[in-house]
Amino acid sequence: MSQENETSAIDTAVSANSETSVTIQYLSFVLGKEEYGVDILRVQEIRSWEPVSRVPNVPLYEKGVVNLRGAIVPIIDLRERFCLSKVEYTPLTVVVVLQTGSGNHTRIMGVVVDSVSDVISVDKSEIQGAPDFGTKVSNEFINGLVSVNERMVMLLDVDKLLTLEIMEQPEN
Repeated sequence: MSQENETSAIDTAVSANSETSVTIQYLSFVLGKEEYGVDILRVQEIRSWEPVSRVPNVPLYEKGVVNLRGAIVPIIDLRERFCLSKVEYTPLTVVVVLQTGSGNHTRIMGVVVDSVSDVISVDKSEIQGAPDFGTKVSNEFINGLVSVNERMVMLLDVDKLLTLEIMEQPEN
């Protein structure tokens, strides 16, 4: 077999192998008893909770803004965004600073979470689609679900999550 044919065979084998096994890393974090994950490439930094400057006439889940090295960054409380019960912030409460958007239009936003768990590596083929709960429940910001070490992690779509204007409030 010639050198050229040998190289072509190796390239084809590597290409086929990489198509079948694509690993994506996610930063996992906790809200209550549930675990969520965001694409690690979207995470700019993790900061401890600090008071924010409140902005008038915004939804309650928008806590305010902080100055991050000269950039004004909106901070969203994901517990409130997901209509979960409020809790007092603790020393474990952190703000995950995320980059949203793509191309020429990118934004930086922070999300308040109860605590950060770890970085998980997920084979793309193991990600299951978000379940369809019907029209009353919005799951458009969920990319999928994956089981990691016997725990379920909901993988969030950062772009959709942070650009949805107002989530429907549950009817009383």
